[in-house]
Amino acid sequence: MKFTAALAQIHPAVADLTANLDKHIHYIDRARAEGADLLIFPELSLTGYNLQDLAYEVAARPTSEDPAFRVLLLASHDLDLVVGFVHEDPRHRFYIAAAYLSQGRVVHIHNKVYLPTYALFDEGRYFARGDTVQAFDTRFGRMGMLICEDFWHASPPYLLWLDGADALLLLSASPGRGLDTGDRLASARWVELVNQAYASLFTSYVLHCNRVGFEDGLNFWGGSAVTGPDGVMLAQAPYFEEALLVQEIDRSQLHRTRSRLPLLRDERTDLTLRELSRILDEPPASHRSFQKGEER
Repeated sequence: MKFTAALAQIHPAVADLTANLDKHIHYIDRARAEGADLLIFPELSLTGYNLQDLAYEVAARPTSEDPAFRVLLLASHDLDLVVGFVHEDPRHRFYIAAAYLSQGRVVHIHNKVYLPTYALFDEGRYFARGDTVQAFDTRFGRMGMLICEDFWHASPPYLLWLDGADALLLLSASPGRGLDTGDRLASARWVELVNQAYASLFTSYVLHCNRVGFEDGLNFWGGSAVTGPDGVMLAQAPYFEEALLVQEIDRSQLHRTRSRLPLLRDERTDLTLRELSRILDEPPASHRSFQKGEER
């Protein structure tokens, strides 16, 4: 089975829902013209990233009652969509979230699990942490969604892999940091290496959509990419400019890769569960070392 995925590497405006929805519609039209079956937008694509106290003003529930989602759900009848937004749950908690829309309905919502609150990031001040990591079925196979920092921890992609995801959809608002010896920022090089490593380790497709543009002193570098289950980058968007990246996804490559490299077949989930239980039941490693020192 083959399908065509598109990544909309855009520059959203902070808290300007009307302008951002217009941009989504523009890229939806472009993706349709390119024959795409699935269109992925970056983290917080409907709102912009550095919202701070404005997060509560632009929050939404992904239903047809919301003006923006009414338009997007209608557009999803012939083109599956992944959009980033601020999710307000029934108890008025606010999350950085991604929604997968297909054929006029919400298939899955992922609330960001890991909120960076260090260096230039302050997400934990304004948002709640998600508490689930689950794969879900689409008309193009089973997938999983993660948002930026979620992917830089090993456990979320690992859990999605075990839960049956053959494509990992990664939405990010990754700002440029550090200088590399080549033509890339150090942060771009690191992210690209992680994407290729996970695609290889989990013998799965990784579709990473990163935003671009300046926002409150942050420069988002783009470089959205599709990486195949062999760890080979199949296509990449340019750095620092808006773009639509279109790539055919061939699910038969999963068969070829996994028959040659049966990592999923040989994964010892029972051992992992047992050892995690042991680690959680024991005192921290530093405390164990202290206790051993006392005994001596």
